[in-house]
Amino acid sequence: MNVLVTGAAGFIGFHVSKYLMARGDSVVGVDNINDYYDPKIKLSRLDILNADEKFAFHKVDVSDKEIMSQLFKDNKFDAVIHLAAQAGVRYSIENPHVYMESNIVGFLNILEGVRHNNINHLVYASSSSVYGANTLQPFSEHHNIDHPVSLYAASKKANELMAHSYSHLYGMKTTGLRFFTVYGPWGRPDMALFLFTKGILDGTTIDIFNNGDMIRDFTYIDDIVEGIVRVMDNPPAGNLEWDGDKPDPATSYANYRVFNIGNNSPVKLMDFVEAIENAVGKKAIKNFMPLQAGDVPSTCADVSELENAVGFKPDTSIQQGINNFVEWYRDYFKQ
Repeated sequence: MNVLVTGAAGFIGFHVSKYLMARGDSVVGVDNINDYYDPKIKLSRLDILNADEKFAFHKVDVSDKEIMSQLFKDNKFDAVIHLAAQAGVRYSIENPHVYMESNIVGFLNILEGVRHNNINHLVYASSSSVYGANTLQPFSEHHNIDHPVSLYAASKKANELMAHSYSHLYGMKTTGLRFFTVYGPWGRPDMALFLFTKGILDGTTIDIFNNGDMIRDFTYIDDIVEGIVRVMDNPPAGNLEWDGDKPDPATSYANYRVFNIGNNSPVKLMDFVEAIENAVGKKAIKNFMPLQAGDVPSTCADVSELENAVGFKPDTSIQQGINNFVEWYRDYFKQ
């Protein structure tokens, strides 16, 4: 297959591209290499990808309509995995306009590219943040998600709605994936695991939000990648039993699906910190702080729909995943 992976220099896009090429697919990767976090790690990821002849990179912003249109015309893609987005719940409060350009305009350009070039399947990144103010857990795709608590979450729900409209209008096959707190080697420097590991190793204070009373469904990167590729290989068909009188948010009469990808094994934040301390061999200096705006205190994924559809659910233990990250971190930063 020839697959377009957007956000290829990002954490998840890098791992997805590697996986696809390892199984024999060709990958066209695009990324704008923005400075939301230090671009050095993005360039290091790209160095690895560019070493494979099955990879072709284009420095492109997905919000650029003309360049993206030409990219689709010049390449006959079999599938698109759209991971490019402005990430970060807290950052969306400080810089809301960036999210509209990347997450809304950029996604529209992807939809138009898939539509006009008869591409078999679009898989795109949604987020567990779409569950917003919901408290009934585990979070299910069948739950209503009308109460986002950040603009980032709202932009991801908007992506799901936009995808559905294109599946309805043009018969496009689209699948949205709600990722739950992805972590692992080559992870983002703005995420908790990276920040905590750095702080513990450096002997500096780490900030513990909501006074440590947080629960997250941490999901290891290899499990995320396996889920993405399995979903890509299994495009959705319309649900013949879908009922407009009792509309199910998880499915549709159109060729549209959304899935959770989470570990279905939520971890207390303080247990997460302890697992990092175990891996590093050193205690953290903790600074307890209140819950930040846009954050939610707890997440947990119901992954039964994913398992039923593609025969897979994440299962990497938190200690194993953290050990793998710390080993990578020490090697990458020569510590």
